[in-house]
Amino acid sequence: MLTLSHVFYAVGALFVGTAVINLGERRWLHAGFWAILGVPCVAGDQILAASKAGVMWPAQAMGAGVIALAVLVTRMRSRPVVWGPDSPVALEDPEQAAAREASAAQLRDRLFVPMLAIPAVAAALVLGARPSSSPLRQWIEPGPLALISLGVAAAVALIAALVVTRARPIRGLTEGRRLLDTIGWPVVLPVLLAALGTVFVETGVGKAIAALVELALPTGNALACLLAFGLGMVAFTAIMGNAFAAFPVMMAGIGLPLLIQLHGAHPAALGAMGMLTGYCGTLITPMAANFNVVPVLLLELRDPHAVIRAQWPTALALLIANLILMRVLVFG
Repeated sequence: MLTLSHVFYAVGALFVGTAVINLGERRWLHAGFWAILGVPCVAGDQILAASKAGVMWPAQAMGAGVIALAVLVTRMRSRPVVWGPDSPVALEDPEQAAAREASAAQLRDRLFVPMLAIPAVAAALVLGARPSSSPLRQWIEPGPLALISLGVAAAVALIAALVVTRARPIRGLTEGRRLLDTIGWPVVLPVLLAALGTVFVETGVGKAIAALVELALPTGNALACLLAFGLGMVAFTAIMGNAFAAFPVMMAGIGLPLLIQLHGAHPAALGAMGMLTGYCGTLITPMAANFNVVPVLLLELRDPHAVIRAQWPTALALLIANLILMRVLVFG
């Protein structure tokens, strides 16, 4: 049976492979960065089991690894990595760039097949495995079904990409390494911010927010609580850079105690619309580095806030539409 651990093993293998390639090219800091990230993906189950058994040094070593990541980021310098004859190299080659352009012109729309395979396969697996009588439940763990389906879809997309481009399998690793090294540390920012949201919940930030809301707003007014929840999702997302980090805090502070328990809001509708509302904050904050900073670097834009300037009107329109839809659907 496929479990979430198998997905983490695949992600860890990519990180470790990236570290090995960087090690071979004497990019020591990059190799160390990706190696540290690969360890919890590959050995996460063992680290958790050791912690439950009272053996704390593996978890403490991972804590030291997080500090090491921060130190490495301050010392790393980004260098573009492109495909070479046998392995990625660190300098742009005009002939290689021309070859890539020619290949893209020849393949044309077939290049979209791997990309479109990811949502198609993921949706097919999730919908196919949802019924309790589905034979897919014998092969996929039902709990984290969406995440496992996404991992399987990514693997299928990789195979499709190799078939479409007729590239060697090693190309998947080397091109993955090129993208990881080009983007750098913002790759792991969503994971860190999601973990930060869990930390905030465990330390009682949600309860503190609930207390402040009760002091500042008429909690008996459902519309006032809904506006506080929606605008709070945008504000916290803008501060922390990710709606995944803001969602548990706002749900624990306002969504669950006030909207769901006090005013009878629909939990599924509130959760779905709340997350979408939080993404309005993602569109307007530089803290969402993987969305708003990385594209500036990759496209070599002169204005560091060019992406945010282009997105804020969409964010405002989407926020207004979401608040209206939440009022209709959450209490409908």
